[in-house]
Amino acid sequence: MEIKRVVVTGLGALTPIGNTKDEYWDGLVSGKSGAAPITYYDTEKFKTKFACEVKNFNATDFLDRKEARKMDKFAQYAMVAADEAIEDAKLNLEKVDKLRVGVIWGAGIGGLETFQQEVLNFAEGDGTPRFNPFFIPKMIADIAPANISIKHGFMGPNYTTVSACASSANAMFDALNSIRLGYCDVVVTGGSEAAVTIAGMGGFNAMHALSTRNESPETASRPFDGTRDGFVLGEGAGALILEEYEHAKARGAKIYAEVAGGGLSSDAYHMTAPHPEGIGVVEVMKNCLRDAGLQPEDVDHINTHGTSTPLGDVAELKAISKVFGSHAKSININSTKSMTGHLLGAAGAIEAISVILAMEHGIVPPTINHTTVDENIDPELNLTLNKAQKRDVKVAMSNTFGFGGHNACVLFKKLD
Repeated sequence: MEIKRVVVTGLGALTPIGNTKDEYWDGLVSGKSGAAPITYYDTEKFKTKFACEVKNFNATDFLDRKEARKMDKFAQYAMVAADEAIEDAKLNLEKVDKLRVGVIWGAGIGGLETFQQEVLNFAEGDGTPRFNPFFIPKMIADIAPANISIKHGFMGPNYTTVSACASSANAMFDALNSIRLGYCDVVVTGGSEAAVTIAGMGGFNAMHALSTRNESPETASRPFDGTRDGFVLGEGAGALILEEYEHAKARGAKIYAEVAGGGLSSDAYHMTAPHPEGIGVVEVMKNCLRDAGLQPEDVDHINTHGTSTPLGDVAELKAISKVFGSHAKSININSTKSMTGHLLGAAGAIEAISVILAMEHGIVPPTINHTTVDENIDPELNLTLNKAQKRDVKVAMSNTFGFGGHNACVLFKKLD
């Protein structure tokens, strides 16, 4: 079977530091923090009182009011980012074969706000089960790609991957293989999440996973810093149009990058903690390089999972040193979660967009908020601290890991 080449022809982003892919990129390069006090509910009794919310977003600016009411926020975000990516790709929806256009999406949680509100409404009532008829369709994680396909009539593969924070990276890997193997010409892929809710924040606080730096939210997400104390919850969506190379070339599409390969692995270690030596992370990066047919020394830039947790950051950097050896010191390593916070199931998508735009612009966004050296981290690694760095990026890797030990890695390269 012929293995087809796959390229990226469209991007869309709705993030805590920008509501379009261009605004997002500007925020990344300038080192903008998306963290601020939570506006969605009263945080007085919560341990963490801040998050990276999407700002100045009104769903009805993009969606019909009636349709918007039928969607949880995570699905609204998905629709907006996907529409931007489709427009960016300049797909002619009158000419494209919609039987060969898929939508493969990632979401770690799905409609948490909807679930929370319906259960609270029931608990506050008299015991009569009066639930909104759209409760289930708004809540289920697969509804985001369903809504995208319904709007545009895309009749190819359509589903959601759920692997916690690796979800959208898993979705991109599935989209890559759906085109490689000839099942689709085009796939709308990415991920969305909207978990900045009382249940989301309360649950992660109960796990001691979140930063509690309430006095300085904008500096709380500090990957690799010696004083990091947990991740900052974010929300939003990222969308990519993946397309078979000859199909894209035939219609004269702008090509951002080639999707060189992907990899998957499992830590098989713990429900929430990474293996301290990053064994599963070593394997996922090796698998990704092998799938792409590339060598460690080919990689110029890695956007790490880098959540700003004490254990995870060290384990990932140890794994990078093991896989890349002495070349690790020549790689621009960063964590854009220092700016966006952790978008859970959408993290892989927005971080893939970051590495693609880094290749396009020749600039690697910084890891902000670094003030204190962690003696457990190799000081010779270039973590792109506090300021963007110019770099001719020909090959870039994006790492994403999820609770349960789910590891996913995607590799992009400039088109030959």
